Amino acid sequence: MKAILGLSASPVGVRFLNAEEAVEGAKILDRHRYCQALMRARHGQNVVLDAEGISCPAAAQAFGFRPLPEPLRTGKGLVGFGIVSEEKVAQEMFEQMPHLEKGAIGQIHLFPLEKAEQLPDLVVVEDEVEKLMWIVLSYMHAQGGERVQSNTAVLQATCVDSTVIPYLERRLNFSFGCYGCRDATDMASGEAVLGFPASYLPDIIQHLEYLNKKALPHSRGKHAFAALKNEQEGGQTVSCSSL
Repeated sequence: MKAILGLSASPVGVRFLNAEEAVEGAKILDRHRYCQALMRARHGQNVVLDAEGISCPAAAQAFGFRPLPEPLRTGKGLVGFGIVSEEKVAQEMFEQMPHLEKGAIGQIHLFPLEKAEQLPDLVVVEDEVEKLMWIVLSYMHAQGGERVQSNTAVLQATCVDSTVIPYLERRLNFSFGCYGCRDATDMASGEAVLGFPASYLPDIIQHLEYLNKKALPHSRGKHAFAALKNEQEGGQTVSCSSL
């Protein structure tokens, strides 16, 4: 995946574990948001985030670690951040937000996919939109051509959109990002994020390899655009010479 698409960092393997399970060699994070743990794993680190270490209250609720605090539950928090202008809108956003049941997991293990020593539950990829496009196309091929649906509130893009939804609904989901992850991580303005169950990885890789034989390099070569540009420049040359 990294070689074919030219990813700038690693796809991330995500495992949901119980609280007692030890992860050898992993760094236990403290005062980290989930999106920040994902960022560390993208850049090569093997990390664990648990209920004690997670600092984002919205992500903590998404993973069933603890309930939403009052400012978020009432909508005042999002109004205070300048994300929405009405508390009732924020309330509706959180009421509809998918989440794991309380106590469903005890900790989250995140690691660069190419260094995996255990099978992950999910794969999360954050990179430029064009690169993610080919992953979505490969997933669609694995689904027999069925159109790919996405679910987002432009809020909790990494924890809910790219992790919880793929886990609960057993499908790929993608997101353009959100206020929080763009503020708290190195996600660039042209990057987005997606996640899918790891069971789809072999089929996705197989079709990426197929795409890399023709469609992907041809599209990136912009042959049709180059032909149009040459035609336009040729027309301009004729017009100038006629003067």
